[in-house]
Amino acid sequence: MAQAQPDKVVRIGSSSGFWGDSQVAAAQLVHRGEMDYLVGDYLAELTMSIMARAREADPNMGYATDFVTVTMRRLIKDLARKNIKVVSNAGGVNPRACAEAIRKIVRDAGLSLKVAYVHGDDLLPQVEQFRAEGLKEMFTGAALPPKLLSMNAYLGGIPIAEALKAGADIVVTGRCVDSALALGILMYEHGWSPTDYDKLAAGSLVGHIIECGAQCTGGLFTDWRDVPDWDDIGYPIVECHADGSFIVSKPPSTGGLVSFGSVAEQLLYEIGDPGAYILPDVVCDFTQVTMQEVGENRVRVAGAKGLPPTGMYKVSATFPDGWRAVAQITIGGPEAVHKARRTGEALLKRTRRMLAAMNQADFRDSLVEAIGGENMYGPHSRALEAREAQMRLAVSHDERMPVEMFLRECSSPGCSMAQGTTGSGGARPKASPIVRLFSCLVPKTRVKAAIDLEGQAIPVSIPTEGGFKQGAKAPAGSSDVPAGPTVTVPLIRLAWGRSGDKGNASNIGIIARKPEYLPAIRRALTPETVGAYMAHLVKGKVERFEVPGIRALNFLMQDALGGGGMASLRNDPLGKAHAQILLDMPVEVPKAWGLS
Repeated sequence: MAQAQPDKVVRIGSSSGFWGDSQVAAAQLVHRGEMDYLVGDYLAELTMSIMARAREADPNMGYATDFVTVTMRRLIKDLARKNIKVVSNAGGVNPRACAEAIRKIVRDAGLSLKVAYVHGDDLLPQVEQFRAEGLKEMFTGAALPPKLLSMNAYLGGIPIAEALKAGADIVVTGRCVDSALALGILMYEHGWSPTDYDKLAAGSLVGHIIECGAQCTGGLFTDWRDVPDWDDIGYPIVECHADGSFIVSKPPSTGGLVSFGSVAEQLLYEIGDPGAYILPDVVCDFTQVTMQEVGENRVRVAGAKGLPPTGMYKVSATFPDGWRAVAQITIGGPEAVHKARRTGEALLKRTRRMLAAMNQADFRDSLVEAIGGENMYGPHSRALEAREAQMRLAVSHDERMPVEMFLRECSSPGCSMAQGTTGSGGARPKASPIVRLFSCLVPKTRVKAAIDLEGQAIPVSIPTEGGFKQGAKAPAGSSDVPAGPTVTVPLIRLAWGRSGDKGNASNIGIIARKPEYLPAIRRALTPETVGAYMAHLVKGKVERFEVPGIRALNFLMQDALGGGGMASLRNDPLGKAHAQILLDMPVEVPKAWGLS
């Protein structure tokens, strides 16, 4: 590791939150920002399965090709000239091929940059041994499915730090936790050891804040009207100090917004228990994290605490599980929402009758939604009389043929059902395979991370003993509000909110706009009231966690996404709109607050 320098500041820019993020982000950071490192996150569970299929078809594929063609090929000379190092998990299921493609770009440019790749996360070669040992899904207890498309351990930051220590200018990984990209950099640059748990938690928080690109600089912010120039939104640059504190910023003269609210929303994004956010290198306690606006578009973050990690790696496997299709038809005119729902129900009834006549099994699952009728709001909808709606009908089946038959029949409403039936959104949709997620825990001793630096094999030593012990949740604060007359207002008047998925669970973070609002929010938003308000979507347990450092509550709702990801037939399978739904919940507040 580098020698610790108390006054050293490391600047990290983040150009990608997923495979498909903006093509202009990396160039913006390189040309208009000031940074030492460029990081890019490209992976999700579904992405890994797509990459696995690509590798099956071509052994030289299976990585994020955009990273190579858009970022590295276009910017390699600028990166070298400005001495910006690059760390990315774009290697997907084939980090070797990704690194080789980058090495060719470096050679063609006449540069001498060193490229390393991290491997060892791919556990498919061990799958039969795991099967014989009775490996179970960590949430359901299910056995390993017969066929897997991918099986990858979430590695941490240590291999990245070791690659940089060995002299790498560009580090490509396979599957690692998103936040490890920044953590590995900071472990190397600041000389943090694997037992500096508070600092590892702080470095992980750096990575977590920037792992979704512009989400911390105004993207998806509750107060979207306050965010200027989406077309040129600034991507984040963090200035990281050796004590673990950091400042979130963005390139000058770019759009977007860095504020307490925009950064606080991202802190709570998809973390579950904020007092025990489990990562490979450390278990993070973010409950006492503080944020302070220290300048225009500059927010200082500090206060993360760390606990020893566990002795296990989380592993995500994906497997094929049947077929699905979605048909959409736009319908206009009076009572369009009702016509859309009746159209979907009629199509479903007709195609089920066709399946029975063919001696085929019924659809495994189906869902009729009326987009434009606030379907996701359920009983809270205020748009049932909309004059334009879109019928959305989704089905799944074990076999492909019944799904294709269903799609052919979905053009029939054009002449036989509701007047006002119009476009279907272009070409006829196709049947697509369902890819499901299998999450499990594997001892760290079974995963051998390694590095290849320009053909040189470099072993990596990672602590495997663990030691984490679950602590107590942060206690609930006061629910007392000033006495006197009250009024009822929507929650959005009191709070910011952000939501996302945790498998088949939904995570909603709620941050009080002012400290004095938190007791009223706490009183109104109990696990029971939130569960009741979201009952049309949430079928499982609701937990509430306190995050007093940023005056917030975090809700984890189980069985909330209809299976989640590709397994869900919902129009919002990742829970991205759940916070918006909850922010419409009526809350009783003192009239003296002047919010009516």
